[in-house]
Amino acid sequence: MMDFLESAWQWIASGEMRIYLKAGAIVVLGYLVARLVRRWIRRKQLNAQAQMIAGRFSGYLVMAVALIWALRELGFQLGALLGAAGLFSVAIGFAAKTSVSNLISGLFLVGERPFVVGDCIQVGTVTGFVLSVDLMSVKLRTFDNLLVRIPNESLFRKDVTNLSFFPIRRLDLKISVAYKEDLGRVKKVLDEVADRNPLCLVDPAPQFIFLSYGDSGLEIQYSVWAKRELWPQLKGSITREIKEALDAQEIEIPFPHRSLYTGAMSAPFPIRVVADPPEDEADATAIRSETR
Repeated sequence: MMDFLESAWQWIASGEMRIYLKAGAIVVLGYLVARLVRRWIRRKQLNAQAQMIAGRFSGYLVMAVALIWALRELGFQLGALLGAAGLFSVAIGFAAKTSVSNLISGLFLVGERPFVVGDCIQVGTVTGFVLSVDLMSVKLRTFDNLLVRIPNESLFRKDVTNLSFFPIRRLDLKISVAYKEDLGRVKKVLDEVADRNPLCLVDPAPQFIFLSYGDSGLEIQYSVWAKRELWPQLKGSITREIKEALDAQEIEIPFPHRSLYTGAMSAPFPIRVVADPPEDEADATAIRSETR
């Protein structure tokens, strides 16, 4: 046992072991410095996206320097190592064209900044809040609390709608009223509803737009404005209030009507109102023959 401990001590005290310990200490020190740099960046007055990108980039840079320093201490020839890494990266680039395309698209997204972390965006049929903007993909949290990962290449090629870019947002309400209704009276009722709703903005003022003569009624668009964070609450409240106000003022909201014809010159269908149902089959047959 004493011989084993003495041999271990001699190996630890040898120059080779000191090299390994020094390389390991350099890696650990680089990791600690990278964490300190990330904490320092978080304290700066930057937006969430800039903090995330700067923190990750600086952390990777510090760790790369620490690893290169550690490899030099271990006696690796960095020139040959960098050459091999270059060849390896070229091979990986040809094998992973999609990843390279996502990386390039991510750089364009970071530089252009069509949205930042915390914005609500719509990409195709997906709508959600931006959780992170990475070099390979963007992660969204949908309204029903689902995580959606969208590759940067898809974002770069598709139309992206930023719902949080401007401080206010417009709500367009499509309303149909009967042909017999007075549009001036309808506008007055809608304006009163908007005035009573505390979520509607006074400036810009609500807009009353006549759209068209519909199949069953007059088609109207009533547009109101709200702060972007209050837009969902306004949509839920004002639609209910408009229905209640129109009912209270006895303004008819029409439903689709259909007319049946058997020909251009056909007479109206004969109809007979029967107070009581026929008691036997003979009476029913007589009624059917009279209506033919």
